Amino acid sequence: MTTPVSRRTHLAAAGSLVGLALAVAMPLAASAHVGVSPDTAPAGTRTTLQFSFSHGCEDSPTMALAVDIPDEVTTVTPVSTGEWTIARDLGADGVPTRVTFTADEPVESGLRATVALDVTFAEGSAGTSVAFPVEQRCVTGSTAWSEVADAGDEEPAHPAPLVLVSAADESDAATASDGHGDAHSDSESDTPSSTTAAESAGVDDPVARGLAAASLATGVATLVVAIWRRRARA
Repeated sequence: MTTPVSRRTHLAAAGSLVGLALAVAMPLAASAHVGVSPDTAPAGTRTTLQFSFSHGCEDSPTMALAVDIPDEVTTVTPVSTGEWTIARDLGADGVPTRVTFTADEPVESGLRATVALDVTFAEGSAGTSVAFPVEQRCVTGSTAWSEVADAGDEEPAHPAPLVLVSAADESDAATASDGHGDAHSDSESDTPSSTTAAESAGVDDPVARGLAAASLATGVATLVVAIWRRRARA
């Protein structure tokens, strides 16, 4: 006959397994979006933004990413890597309003891929979060990563990549005023400050990591308490 202590021990073990499952599942769920790195950039200075993903549309391979360029961006130059065909929709001022990256070969779900844009944010956008809506087109179906949550709300199901624009870098502004802004920007994109694809591959959602850790800790603590009570009654 199963004793009450044994039943509690079994329940505690089950709770521990649930915690472990959540610890694994939460980071996987957090990765199911199109992310941008870095997620903070100074106004008035050219920054390389990398948009990465590691999933398809319901596991269908990805064919293309179409990135909408927000009004806060004053210059944008797509970065060619040789793995994507690039098309630009130009506005009246010659600045692209949308950049579409079409993969030379469909990207299977579960593989990380990255596209990049060199952009400059208007100085007036400092202190704001700027959204870059992305349409992910797959062999079957598509997903619009274009939702932006209001302050205090939970992350939406299909969040748009967001970049927080900081105040202009005074040293860069001074260099630009001396007539060397373009040369400085070109060299800057080759320095370690530019985020690489390898670095972006390691970006995780800190909220998801915290929730996963809490779930794991709860399961383990439940198991320890059950074993202690069992020994105390023995």
